[in-house]
Amino acid sequence: MVDVTDHVFIAGPASWNRIVYLDRLPEPVPHMQFALDEYETVGGTSAGKALGLASLGRPVVLHALFGGDVDGERVRRLLESAGVTVLAGAGGTTERHLNLMTPAGERVSLYLATPNDSHSPSEAVATAMAGASVIVLDLAPLAQGLIPLATASGRPIWTDIHDYDGGADFHRPFIDAADVVFMNADRIGPDPVPFMQARIEAGASLVVCTLGERGAIAVARDANGRMSRHEVAAVPVAVRDTNGAGDAFMTGVLDATLTGAGVPDALRAGAEHAASVLGTRHLHPSLDEALGR
Repeated sequence: MVDVTDHVFIAGPASWNRIVYLDRLPEPVPHMQFALDEYETVGGTSAGKALGLASLGRPVVLHALFGGDVDGERVRRLLESAGVTVLAGAGGTTERHLNLMTPAGERVSLYLATPNDSHSPSEAVATAMAGASVIVLDLAPLAQGLIPLATASGRPIWTDIHDYDGGADFHRPFIDAADVVFMNADRIGPDPVPFMQARIEAGASLVVCTLGERGAIAVARDANGRMSRHEVAAVPVAVRDTNGAGDAFMTGVLDATLTGAGVPDALRAGAEHAASVLGTRHLHPSLDEALGR
């Protein structure tokens, strides 16, 4: 049973990842490369958001799929030890990735195992969603299946569409259902603002686009329906690893919003939280003690 109150409910991926650092991403020809570094850690965008909220003192319930395997047990244990309430769905196997990374932040993710998501939401999941202050639905079939239940709950829906290109069909149900949309500018084109404004006109209250080292921009709608644009600079910090920074930015904004902050202050909170993650090789510094720095 979920025994937290006024929590954030998150549905989406949690995984066990092997990270391999290379001086360059492999070319599509037979060859040999030497790794610069390699380690194992918790992965998944939903796990990153849950860790971020828990570190900020925000009660959080994460619904993700796990198998009855060693990797699933270690992911659950690490999340729970960090303060995350885990509602595990039976996935048959735990999601596992091999991520090839470069020091410049380039990445190729190889999915080694994916869980089976062909099951209906449990009563515990429905209860947790109904009692949430915000529902976060990340891009995954598991979360897509919860969109009708989330919409019927009347709770604000936040989503993260990552590197959406403006046309991918899988993203559309999440975009259409969300009150708040987060994204990055990697594939949307040279100017993400027209898309962001279109989402506000369609009924969203806030759309945020992260720009890496250039910070982030946001388009918001106030209580009177007026549209406004906001910008925030990135917080200068020595970057060790970019994994989890976008999730930390979103959770910083979400936590600040729930405390009553306006958009400019919430964006600054997001930038500060993102900076705290850039100095660790894990999704969040809360994993450093358990998994090593």
